[in-house]
Amino acid sequence: MTAPPRTATDQDSLQVSDVQKRVQSLEDRDFQLWSIAALVLVVLAAGVAMLLFPNVIWNNRILRADARYLPQLLYGLITLVILFNIYLLKQRIMLRRTREELVHQLMYTRTVEQLTLTDPLTKVFNRRYLDEIIAKDVQRADRLGTILTLVMIDVDDFKEVNTRFGHLMGDRLLNEVANVLRSTFRGSDTIVRYGGDEFLLILESPREHDAEKSLDRLAANIAAWNATNTLDYKMGLTWGVARYEKGKTIEDVLDEADRKMLEAKKA
Repeated sequence: MTAPPRTATDQDSLQVSDVQKRVQSLEDRDFQLWSIAALVLVVLAAGVAMLLFPNVIWNNRILRADARYLPQLLYGLITLVILFNIYLLKQRIMLRRTREELVHQLMYTRTVEQLTLTDPLTKVFNRRYLDEIIAKDVQRADRLGTILTLVMIDVDDFKEVNTRFGHLMGDRLLNEVANVLRSTFRGSDTIVRYGGDEFLLILESPREHDAEKSLDRLAANIAAWNATNTLDYKMGLTWGVARYEKGKTIEDVLDEADRKMLEAKKA
């Protein structure tokens, strides 16, 4: 049995994971470098003590230093310290450059991933993001006992807007709809451009009537937009609401929300 093909999201996750592992490896090398430095200092201190004060090391009460070895010892010690500091400086520069390159790579990878999960027109999430997070939202709702509500939204008379005003005005209207949705719902709620002129809301809340209150706010914000709009058009949104319950699949909930939305448009 063959394994399923690896998706682009899997590739992005692997890249991010690889960069994070490399950054962690650099941090481990940094720690090892400072450990080596500390060990060298301990060894040097012990060597100096043994050469300068051998009588102390052997528990002799007479404190005496052998002056014959002092010049050679000092020159050697100074040379060793200089060479070791040069080595440390080169290693630090190399680690800093490598760390900066990895951080830039990580930021670029995450930016690319964010772009692939965002609708370029409305700047809300796209269907790919929905596929990424919906299963996690369901698992969290099951674990915490919260209420997961899906709202399918359709822009009324969108084809007429394209016909009367052109596609540029249609794009502008979709942006305005996305702005109204963003100003209405919480940051923890998810707004997805489901396709064309359809949007999907994923609302998670601990109380049963929170979704209804949010949709009441949406209706009020639509009325406020129409009151200040200078175009010869009144924004209208039709939605269908479905609630996830244990035992249902997320596809069933999406179909229910879509069906209720179509029924509301016909009514």
